[in-house]
Amino acid sequence: MTATQIAAEGGTQLIPWKNLRWVALAFAVMIAAIVAGNTFFLNFVHVMTGVMWTGIDIFMGFVLGPVLRQTDVPARRAIAVRLIPRMLFLMPTLAIVTGTAGYFLAKQLGFLDVEYPAHLWVDAALIIIAILTVQGLGILLPTNLMVCLEMQKPQPDAERIKRLMRRYVHHTALQGAMQIAIIVVMAKFVTGL
Repeated sequence: MTATQIAAEGGTQLIPWKNLRWVALAFAVMIAAIVAGNTFFLNFVHVMTGVMWTGIDIFMGFVLGPVLRQTDVPARRAIAVRLIPRMLFLMPTLAIVTGTAGYFLAKQLGFLDVEYPAHLWVDAALIIIAILTVQGLGILLPTNLMVCLEMQKPQPDAERIKRLMRRYVHHTALQGAMQIAIIVVMAKFVTGL
Protein backbone atom coordinates (compact mmCIF):
# COMPACT_ATOMS: atom_id res chain seq x y z
CA MET A 1 0.00 0.00 0.00
CA THR A 2 1.42 3.41 -0.92
CA ALA A 3 1.59 6.38 1.43
CA THR A 4 -1.20 8.08 -0.51
CA GLN A 5 -3.43 5.03 -0.15
CA ILE A 6 -2.68 4.86 3.58
CA ALA A 7 -3.56 8.53 4.01
CA ALA A 8 -6.65 8.27 1.83
CA GLU A 9 -7.99 5.06 3.32
CA GLY A 10 -6.71 5.29 6.89
CA GLY A 11 -6.83 2.30 9.20
CA THR A 12 -3.13 1.43 8.89
CA GLN A 13 -0.57 1.55 11.69
CA LEU A 14 1.65 4.55 10.89
CA ILE A 15 3.71 4.85 14.08
CA PRO A 16 6.81 2.63 13.83
CA TRP A 17 7.22 1.79 17.53
CA LYS A 18 10.40 -0.16 16.76
CA ASN A 19 12.10 3.23 16.48
CA LEU A 20 12.07 3.40 20.27
CA ARG A 21 15.25 1.31 20.18
CA TRP A 22 17.04 4.23 18.48
CA VAL A 23 15.68 6.59 21.12
CA ALA A 24 17.01 4.28 23.83
CA LEU A 25 20.41 4.13 22.08
CA ALA A 26 20.61 7.94 21.88
CA PHE A 27 19.77 8.26 25.59
CA ALA A 28 22.35 5.58 26.44
CA VAL A 29 25.06 7.48 24.53
CA MET A 30 24.07 10.72 26.28
CA ILE A 31 24.17 9.07 29.71
CA ALA A 32 27.55 7.49 28.91
CA ALA A 33 28.92 10.91 27.92
CA ILE A 34 27.63 12.50 31.14
CA VAL A 35 28.86 9.70 33.40
CA ALA A 36 32.27 9.46 31.69
CA GLY A 37 32.94 13.11 32.45
CA ASN A 38 34.96 13.36 29.24
CA THR A 39 34.58 16.93 27.96
CA PHE A 40 35.28 15.98 24.34
CA PHE A 41 32.71 13.15 24.34
CA LEU A 42 30.06 15.28 26.04
CA ASN A 43 30.75 18.21 23.70
CA PHE A 44 30.53 15.89 20.68
CA VAL A 45 27.14 14.54 21.78
CA HIS A 46 25.86 18.06 22.48
CA VAL A 47 27.13 19.56 19.21
CA MET A 48 26.09 16.66 16.95
CA THR A 49 22.55 16.44 18.31
CA GLY A 50 22.32 20.23 18.36
CA VAL A 51 23.40 20.49 14.73
CA MET A 52 20.87 17.85 13.72
CA TRP A 53 18.05 19.42 15.77
CA THR A 54 18.83 22.92 14.52
CA GLY A 55 19.27 21.89 10.90
CA ILE A 56 16.05 19.92 10.79
CA ASP A 57 14.09 22.69 12.54
CA ILE A 58 15.40 25.34 10.15
CA PHE A 59 14.75 23.12 7.13
CA MET A 60 11.23 22.28 8.31
CA GLY A 61 10.36 25.86 9.24
CA PHE A 62 11.81 27.77 6.33
CA VAL A 63 12.00 25.26 3.45
CA LEU A 64 9.55 22.39 3.79
CA GLY A 65 6.81 24.35 5.59
CA PRO A 66 6.38 26.98 2.85
CA VAL A 67 6.56 24.28 0.17
CA LEU A 68 3.85 22.22 1.89
CA ARG A 69 1.57 25.25 2.20
CA GLN A 70 1.64 25.61 -1.59
CA THR A 71 1.27 21.89 -2.34
CA ASP A 72 -2.04 20.27 -3.18
CA VAL A 73 -3.72 18.24 -0.45
CA PRO A 74 -3.03 14.70 -1.79
CA ALA A 75 0.72 15.42 -2.16
CA ARG A 76 0.84 17.11 1.26
CA ARG A 77 -0.94 14.12 2.79
CA ALA A 78 1.50 11.67 1.14
CA ILE A 79 4.48 13.59 2.53
CA ALA A 80 2.93 13.86 5.99
CA VAL A 81 2.25 10.11 6.14
CA ARG A 82 5.96 9.41 5.71
CA LEU A 83 7.44 12.38 7.55
CA ILE A 84 5.38 12.75 10.70
CA PRO A 85 5.87 9.22 12.11
CA ARG A 86 9.64 9.69 11.88
CA MET A 87 9.48 13.11 13.49
CA LEU A 88 7.63 11.60 16.48
CA PHE A 89 10.83 9.90 17.56
CA LEU A 90 13.60 12.01 16.07
CA MET A 91 12.84 15.54 17.20
CA PRO A 92 11.99 14.93 20.88
CA THR A 93 15.08 12.75 21.20
CA LEU A 94 17.34 15.39 19.66
CA ALA A 95 15.80 18.10 21.84
CA ILE A 96 16.20 16.16 25.07
CA VAL A 97 19.73 14.96 24.33
CA THR A 98 20.92 18.38 23.12
CA GLY A 99 19.53 20.27 26.10
CA THR A 100 20.60 17.74 28.71
CA ALA A 101 24.11 17.30 27.31
CA GLY A 102 24.40 21.09 26.96
CA TYR A 103 23.45 21.65 30.59
CA PHE A 104 25.99 19.12 31.86
CA LEU A 105 28.64 20.51 29.51
CA ALA A 106 27.99 24.07 30.72
CA LYS A 107 28.24 22.86 34.31
CA GLN A 108 31.46 20.97 33.60
CA LEU A 109 33.03 23.99 31.85
CA GLY A 110 31.98 26.41 34.62
CA PHE A 111 29.56 28.47 32.50
CA LEU A 112 26.86 28.21 35.17
CA ASP A 113 29.16 30.01 37.64
CA VAL A 114 30.08 33.08 35.56
CA GLU A 115 29.22 36.52 36.94
CA TYR A 116 26.79 39.03 35.49
CA PRO A 117 26.65 40.60 32.89
CA ALA A 118 28.29 37.59 31.15
CA HIS A 119 25.74 35.34 32.88
CA LEU A 120 23.03 36.98 30.74
CA TRP A 121 24.25 34.79 27.86
CA VAL A 122 23.73 31.72 30.06
CA ASP A 123 20.25 32.99 30.94
CA ALA A 124 19.51 33.53 27.24
CA ALA A 125 20.59 29.98 26.42
CA LEU A 126 18.44 28.53 29.20
CA ILE A 127 15.40 30.59 28.17
CA ILE A 128 15.72 29.70 24.48
CA ILE A 129 16.24 26.00 25.17
CA ALA A 130 13.23 26.05 27.52
CA ILE A 131 11.05 27.66 24.83
CA LEU A 132 12.27 25.21 22.18
CA THR A 133 11.74 22.20 24.44
CA VAL A 134 8.32 23.23 25.76
CA GLN A 135 7.10 24.08 22.27
CA GLY A 136 8.59 20.91 20.80
CA LEU A 137 7.38 18.51 23.48
CA GLY A 138 4.20 20.39 24.40
CA ILE A 139 2.90 21.43 20.96
CA LEU A 140 4.73 19.75 18.07
CA LEU A 141 4.97 16.25 19.54
CA PRO A 142 1.27 16.06 20.52
CA THR A 143 0.29 17.54 17.15
CA ASN A 144 2.38 14.90 15.35
CA LEU A 145 0.80 12.19 17.44
CA MET A 146 -2.75 13.48 16.83
CA VAL A 147 -2.14 13.62 13.07
CA CYS A 148 -0.77 10.06 13.03
CA LEU A 149 -3.65 8.74 15.10
CA GLU A 150 -6.19 10.54 12.89
CA MET A 151 -4.59 9.20 9.69
CA GLN A 152 -4.74 5.66 11.10
CA LYS A 153 -8.53 5.80 11.48
CA PRO A 154 -10.66 3.97 8.91
CA GLN A 155 -12.27 7.35 8.04
CA PRO A 156 -9.71 10.10 8.80
CA ASP A 157 -11.11 13.59 9.32
CA ALA A 158 -9.32 15.53 6.56
CA GLU A 159 -10.36 18.91 7.99
CA ARG A 160 -8.92 18.05 11.41
CA ILE A 161 -5.67 16.90 9.81
CA LYS A 162 -5.53 20.13 7.82
CA ARG A 163 -6.03 22.26 10.97
CA LEU A 164 -3.41 20.29 12.87
CA MET A 165 -0.90 20.53 10.02
CA ARG A 166 -1.45 24.29 9.77
CA ARG A 167 -0.59 24.60 13.48
CA TYR A 168 2.39 22.29 13.02
CA VAL A 169 3.84 24.30 10.11
CA HIS A 170 3.38 27.58 12.02
CA HIS A 171 5.21 26.26 15.06
CA THR A 172 8.05 24.75 13.03
CA ALA A 173 8.72 28.24 11.62
CA LEU A 174 8.93 29.60 15.18
CA GLN A 175 11.22 26.71 16.11
CA GLY A 176 13.48 27.63 13.19
CA ALA A 177 13.68 31.25 14.35
CA MET A 178 14.49 30.16 17.91
CA GLN A 179 17.17 27.83 16.55
CA ILE A 180 18.84 30.78 14.83
CA ALA A 181 18.76 32.64 18.17
CA ILE A 182 20.41 29.71 19.98
CA ILE A 183 23.13 29.59 17.31
CA VAL A 184 23.95 33.25 18.09
CA VAL A 185 24.13 32.45 21.82
CA MET A 186 26.24 29.32 21.26
CA ALA A 187 28.63 31.31 19.04
CA LYS A 188 29.14 33.66 22.01
CA PHE A 189 29.85 30.69 24.30
CA VAL A 190 32.45 29.33 21.88
CA THR A 191 34.23 32.69 21.45
CA GLY A 192 34.16 33.43 25.17
CA LEU A 193 31.80 35.12 27.56
